[in-house]
Amino acid sequence: MLRFTLLWLLVFLFASISSSSARPAPYAMRISCGARQNIRTPPTYTRWYKDFAYTGGIPANATAPSHITPPLKTLRYFPLSEGPENCYIINRVPKGHYSVRIFFGLVEHEIDNEPLFEVSVEGTIIHSLKSGWSKNDEQVFAEALVFLLDGSVSICFHSTGHGDPAIISIEILQIDERAYYFGPGWGRGVILKTTSRLTCGTSKPKFDEDYSGDHWGGDRFWHPIRTFGKNADAPRSTESGIKKASTVPNFYPEALYQSAVVSTDSKPDLAYTMDVDPNKNYSIWLHFAEIDATITSAGKRVFDVLINGDTFFENVDVVGMSGDRYTALVLNTTVALSGRTLTITLHPKKGNHAILTAIEVFQVIVAESKTSPEEVRALQSLKKSLGLPNRFGWNGDPCVPKEHPWSGADCHFDKSGRKWFIDGLGLDNQGLRGSLTNEISKLHHLQSINLSGNSIHGAIPSSLGAVTSLEILDLSYNFLNGSIPESLGKLTALRRLNLNGNSLSGRVPSALGGRLLNGASFNFTDNHGLCGIPGLPKCGPHLSAGAKVGIAFAVFLSLVLLVICSICWWKRRQNILRAQQIAAASRSAPYAKSRTQSSHDIQMSRNPSRGRTASENGPSLLS
Repeated sequence: MLRFTLLWLLVFLFASISSSSARPAPYAMRISCGARQNIRTPPTYTRWYKDFAYTGGIPANATAPSHITPPLKTLRYFPLSEGPENCYIINRVPKGHYSVRIFFGLVEHEIDNEPLFEVSVEGTIIHSLKSGWSKNDEQVFAEALVFLLDGSVSICFHSTGHGDPAIISIEILQIDERAYYFGPGWGRGVILKTTSRLTCGTSKPKFDEDYSGDHWGGDRFWHPIRTFGKNADAPRSTESGIKKASTVPNFYPEALYQSAVVSTDSKPDLAYTMDVDPNKNYSIWLHFAEIDATITSAGKRVFDVLINGDTFFENVDVVGMSGDRYTALVLNTTVALSGRTLTITLHPKKGNHAILTAIEVFQVIVAESKTSPEEVRALQSLKKSLGLPNRFGWNGDPCVPKEHPWSGADCHFDKSGRKWFIDGLGLDNQGLRGSLTNEISKLHHLQSINLSGNSIHGAIPSSLGAVTSLEILDLSYNFLNGSIPESLGKLTALRRLNLNGNSLSGRVPSALGGRLLNGASFNFTDNHGLCGIPGLPKCGPHLSAGAKVGIAFAVFLSLVLLVICSICWWKRRQNILRAQQIAAASRSAPYAKSRTQSSHDIQMSRNPSRGRTASENGPSLLS
């Protein structure tokens, strides 16, 4: 019993140590585009999150173009009326290295309408759809390995005018920090776009999940190629275990190495050719495992590896280099290709045959530098305050991809700061109906603003005076009101100022008026309220702020006194009128007065005065 208890405790302790030291599961975000609720899909019951508050566009039922597409029933598409650029902005993504994969779809009942568009991740184009993509397993999705360091990721779809971009799913899968390290040049400023990933000697497409691969591998898709064709090779397979397969940092699934192609006696060279984009750098990963039972030791099979005719690996001995049979070996190199084809050739030197398990080809892309975040926020605020039409888009990064900048925003690259910034706004005659906010001053590098011919209302923000690089400011033919801010006088670089055709009033700042003598071109006409420079009405005496306050107080006091006097006069007038009414009433009653006098006479006759004694009348003057 004691032995059993001790054994149980040891097992529990070992399990606890193992679990505490085990690597945590990688971050994974899978979005079913257009879905209104979370769902799980067979056979692995992978969880897909609902599509909520990430982007605009329109949800619709989906037609999956390929059997490798996730079995999801909805998608989201982006009509051109919503703008040429539309983005998924996904927040709360932990900093790290990720595989980002996007599956494309077709709107139900429109399967003949194959859209063509471009895809960017974090402002860098990673994929351009080509005609016929919906009939090719390797082209129904785009995938890239990218570092995400800002806590979010933007995945944008750029219309080329050939149909509406339609997206079935988005996957953001964390991988090892040093996954696919290829030497100098690798790093956080580099994106690896998956060009092709092949598993040789089999006819079944596989994901890492199908291979029971480690989740840190990123659930890669392996396109099958049973042979390279024309009787040049033969497939091989084994059920034996493979050593050194699923290891840091790439975690290749063991089952990947259980099939391969081997060249034949008739054609000892083993060659594969694929199409690539010209004038690009490519990272090439070649996988080997000696699974041929006829090769029993090192030195039995030796070959060179050539890429477009140039030897990159000499005397490759899979058994000797991997350490044993049934052991994985991976070779990697980076090449610059000028042509449109990539040919990988294995040339036997000993044993008359070559063997190959799998191929991975990545295009090496230098990640685009992004626009200053402060200026992006300022433009987004301006988009809202001006009521910018949907057709403008203004989603994602305003300056990158360089092929798809925001319409109406001019960009300039600051080499020292490795940032893009906005140096011009051209939104004239675009039907804008909002107002200008102080946020426009956050665009510190603006040299030109043209918002003429719109219906912008409100005041000119005084904060514009902080954009000291401004040379051209055209706000003509809008509905701006109020006065011209004194701060505009600080714009010493201003060469042209058009404020004509508005409802502005007040004195033109003297600093602006003085600039006219130096050849600047200013236009203040058609405002009916401005004054103070030649060509405009004269202004009244100029008063200081204190004088204006004093005058306002005096006017207010005068009004109070006037009201008090008016009330007193009104009351006195009412009293006079009342007295006059009483007097008038008295004069208008003679009969009453006569009757009163008659009564008095009657009283006197009825009560005659009796004589008074001397004592009653007082002393006599005569005595």
